[in-house]
Amino acid sequence: MSVDKIEEYWCMYARENKLTMNVPDAWMFGDGSKEMGDELGGLVVKGIKTGTCAAHCIFEYEGEVIPKVGQFDIVLDGENNPLAIIKYTKIDFVKMNEVTSDFVSSEGEGDLSYDYWYRGHVKFFSWELNQFGLTFTPDLLLVCQTFKVIDTYKDRL
Repeated sequence: MSVDKIEEYWCMYARENKLTMNVPDAWMFGDGSKEMGDELGGLVVKGIKTGTCAAHCIFEYEGEVIPKVGQFDIVLDGENNPLAIIKYTKIDFVKMNEVTSDFVSSEGEGDLSYDYWYRGHVKFFSWELNQFGLTFTPDLLLVCQTFKVIDTYKDRL
C-alpha cells in the first residue's frame, strides 16, 4: 500500500473542506484478493455500491471499532491504492436472515437479488468465521453500513 498516496489524498481533501481530523482508516472490500477489491471498489466509485455489512463478532475478535454515522473512510482498490472517500450515513445491527431487500440492493452486487446476496454472503462469512474457529449461522448479527461517496481519487488525477 502506498501510505504516502493515501495520506496525500486525505490531506488534499481535508484541506479543501477545512477538516482537521487525522487520516481515516483505509481498506479494501472483500476477502483481500485483488480481484474482489477491484470489483467491489469499482462498484463504489460508480455509485452502485452504497452499503456493506460485516459480522459483528469479527469487530470484537479483531479489536476494530464499529463505524459511526458521519465517519469517513478511504476505500482502496485491489492493489491498495485509494479509490474514494466515503462517509457513513446509517449504521444498523441486523441478523443476517432479517436483512431487508433494500439493504441487499445497496450492496450493488450480482443481480441485486436477495438470493444472490444471501448465497454470496453465506460463503464469505463461513470462510471468514472459520478463520476464528467460528461457525456461520443464519442469525449471525451483522453491522449493516450505508455510506455515500464524497470524493473519488480518479477525479483528482
